[in-house]
Parts: sequence; C-alpha cells; structure tokens
Amino acid sequence: MKINLSLAVMAKTTGGLLAVMLAPARLHACACGCGVFDVGTSSMFPSGTGGMAFVQYAYQDQNRNWSGTSPAPAANNDDKEIQTDFVTFGLQYMFNRSWGVQAELPYDFRHFKTTDDAGDLVSRNWSQLGDLRIEGIYTGLFADMSAGVTLGAKLPTGSHTFDADVVDRDSQIGTGSTDVLLGGFYRGRVTTDNHWDWFAQLQLDVPALIQDAYRPGLELDTAVGIDYQGLSLGRVRIAPVAQVIFSERTSDRGANAASPVASGYQRILLSPGVEFHLHPVKIYADAELPVYQNFTGNQLAAPVLFKVSLSFMF
Repeated sequence: MKINLSLAVMAKTTGGLLAVMLAPARLHACACGCGVFDVGTSSMFPSGTGGMAFVQYAYQDQNRNWSGTSPAPAANNDDKEIQTDFVTFGLQYMFNRSWGVQAELPYDFRHFKTTDDAGDLVSRNWSQLGDLRIEGIYTGLFADMSAGVTLGAKLPTGSHTFDADVVDRDSQIGTGSTDVLLGGFYRGRVTTDNHWDWFAQLQLDVPALIQDAYRPGLELDTAVGIDYQGLSLGRVRIAPVAQVIFSERTSDRGANAASPVASGYQRILLSPGVEFHLHPVKIYADAELPVYQNFTGNQLAAPVLFKVSLSFMF
C-alpha cells in the first residue's frame, strides 16, 4: 500500500528521467478489514457462570478494487487479491455473574497477489498465528446479565514482517501493534413470549504501542440484530438471526503506511444467519453482505464475508 517509483525504470539520460517523472504511481492497497469478525451475535454473550470454549472459521476473498463509494478499475491498484481463511480459537470463563475473562488466538491462512516493482504479477501464500486478544468482562450492571462491558488488549503475537519486500504492512497477518480494546453489549426482549430478542454490541480497537513506523487505523465495529427463539427440531433449538453491522477504520499512519493514503473506510453490512443449540453445543453461521462501502484511496474489497462458529459450554 505504498506508492513506489521503481528504480528499474530510471534511465541515465534526460529522456529516461522524464519517463520516470511521467510514469503512473505504483499503489498498493489492502486495509484488510478483519475487525468486522470481532462482532457476532448474542450467542457469544455471557449468560451465567461457567465457561465456553469455541472455534470460529471465517473467510473473505478481497478480489475487486474499490475507491470511495464505488468500484474502481483494477489497473488503479497493483494489489489484485487477498484471500484469507481465519481460524480463531477462544475461551470464555465467567467466575461469577459479574466478572469473567475471554481470550482469542487466531491462526490465519493468506493468499496475496500483487504486481512487483518490475511490473510482474507475483503471489505469496503463508499461514501463521495472528494477534492474541485478551479481555476482561463485567456483567454486573443488571441481575439478568443483559448488559456488559469489556476491556482488554490485543498483543502483537502475529508476525508483521513476512516477505516485507512484497507484502505491505497492512497486508500482513499481524499488525505489530499493541492495542487497547473496549467493548460493550446489550440484549433485550422484543415480545413478552420471549420468542423475539434484540441485541447490540460494539468493539473499539485503539492502537497504543507500535513498531517500525506503522500505526494501524483506529477501528470501530458495531452490530444491531434480532433473533427468533421459537423454533425447534426435537431437542435442537433453531434461531434465525438478522444483523446490521457498521464498521469504520481511520487511515493508517507512519512512514511505512500507505502514501498517499490508501487505507481507512466506512462499511455497512447486512448479515443473515442461523444458530443451532443442542446443549452444551452451539453452532452459528452467517454471511455478511456489504450494502455500503466508502474506501479511502484504492483498496481491495470482498463481495461477501462468511463466518461459522462452534462453541461448547462447560
């Protein structure tokens, strides 16, 4: 995500120098937008003492160039595709009805296709641990645990230096930053028969300590949704879910950030999903469909994001 004038095209003559001065600037752009996976449904909200172990799989294929609020020509962006499989292992434990803790550790698989300084199409494939997230949970605001707040940190356990000559900082799996995480959630009843519920949540990610002259943008992810709890098939409870997700990220900063700016966005997604609950197991799946996107500069966007999670309560 940097504009680089390739030294290979510089000539020793005045004509060669003029060609360089008039050549199109090289633009990389990613702004992965993975934080949207940090918001989910009320199935992940604490509801009592005890623990929950979970594994979540998410997938996105950023294969179309986008600038502002509309698609843009692929030629405007040297990055061509970023395909990522996100596998996250998590553990949540409530010590009592007021206090708990949650930890999440991702392992990601990434395929990255871009154009190098010589104008050749190159690709890289790698997989590694991502950034560990640890949060404290407080749910003592109401006796029914219907509301809660979270506070924690994202630690730079994921690498941000993989093949740095080809992979830009915001296309790396790790950010290299230590971030402050602040969140909150609320759920309530829509109808007196307890069949319709609604929920809202937010997650704010604020980079605090950075490395190697790169500060990721501040990110806010919010979701408002509704689910129906009146369906069952034998012992399996089935809950259709509908969400509206809003995500915003400010532009990255620092000498190793995009220059000129090609990061930061606002995005609204509609997310239909379904949850299956056969105690102590829950399975949840959804698709997240962008209906509004406003990207700064040229960035790669995904037409749809998929997520499925399996959790076990103990």
